[in-house]
Amino acid sequence: MAAGGSTRFGSPKQLLPYGNTTLLGHIVDLVNASTLEQIVVVLGREAEQVRGSVDWGRAAVVDNLAYGTGCASSLLAGLDTAGDCAAIMLLLGDQPGIRTQDIDQVHKEWLGFRPWAAATEYKGKLGHPLVFSNDSFNDLRALHGDKAVWNLIEHRPERVARVTVDADFPPDIDTIEDYQRMLETERRMTIAHPIQSGPHR
Repeated sequence: MAAGGSTRFGSPKQLLPYGNTTLLGHIVDLVNASTLEQIVVVLGREAEQVRGSVDWGRAAVVDNLAYGTGCASSLLAGLDTAGDCAAIMLLLGDQPGIRTQDIDQVHKEWLGFRPWAAATEYKGKLGHPLVFSNDSFNDLRALHGDKAVWNLIEHRPERVARVTVDADFPPDIDTIEDYQRMLETERRMTIAHPIQSGPHR
């Protein structure tokens, strides 16, 4: 889901430079490299500009014209595009810290016993990716506004499996300070662990 209006950020954060692509492009690359069978990217504000900024690979792209009403509208747009499927996995377009290996782990564990829903657990804190089986789709279609998915999870926690991954919680990029902090953290990590170009002679 990448249809937010970036109201706190002030400009479309999907277009922020990240590596050799954009913030959203990086996340699309991660998902394209995963074991998921189908990928749907939901766009909202500045959709036309964002479309031209990313190599979508095998992802289908859909515009959510109702993005201003909250995240639930993006979920509905994604569900409509996904069609008949066993489950959907939800990821956000502003969490570059999520890893392909985490996506694949959550996918594999959901396939193992197919719970009503599954949430990723990062050192005790729940976050995305989230998985919802097709048994939940009617409940999802009844949601409105922001945080509605989390309200659904919190209301019936016994139906939600926890998939523990070995990683810190991936923060959202909601403000320019978040973005700058992320870049600085990655810069420091690169300095601390420089990439070796080849064997020393």
